[in-house]
Amino acid sequence: MSLRDHIAAILVRRHPRVETVLGYRQAAVLLPLYETETGPHFLLTKRTERVPTHKGQISFPGGGFQDGDADLLATALRESEEEIGLRPADVDVVGVLDDTVTAASAHVVRPFVGFVPHPYPFRLASFEIEQLVHLPLRPLLEANCFREEIWDRDGRPHSVFFYEHDGQTVWGLTARILKQFVEVVGAPLQRDGHVR
Repeated sequence: MSLRDHIAAILVRRHPRVETVLGYRQAAVLLPLYETETGPHFLLTKRTERVPTHKGQISFPGGGFQDGDADLLATALRESEEEIGLRPADVDVVGVLDDTVTAASAHVVRPFVGFVPHPYPFRLASFEIEQLVHLPLRPLLEANCFREEIWDRDGRPHSVFFYEHDGQTVWGLTARILKQFVEVVGAPLQRDGHVR
């Protein structure tokens, strides 16, 4: 079984958690995966310092649901095309993870997992995206690769996760979604020898 089919089989067997929070906007992100001779990689983006929010942060392509979107998958695909020039027809969506709530921006985010061609002629939206970040999957499967800090938010403790890669820090919502992927998909992939 191919890596793509294996991940699809893992994700189709589970029932992702759907969240609704009063007053929070719906949003969606795409977790683009591609394979190379060195193994599978995630494709993330580094935001510019010119955007109004999340300046300089590393994130998955995605954004808020808009009235013209048929559903949240359409949101993730539309935003991916706008941000990095990834055409929806070139994304092989294999599953969905649990909705993730982010109080920092009052959104409920649905993460979709999809395989994309490699190499690919990406076109970055220059105002929004500074560069692409290619994140290998293998190091994410090592024990304790995520660092956790407890932050105070409105008088309550809140876990914030961090992951360091090649001088870049992935943190917050993006690190939480990556950690969820690893917890759901990582162990079966290692057990079956797909990622060594």
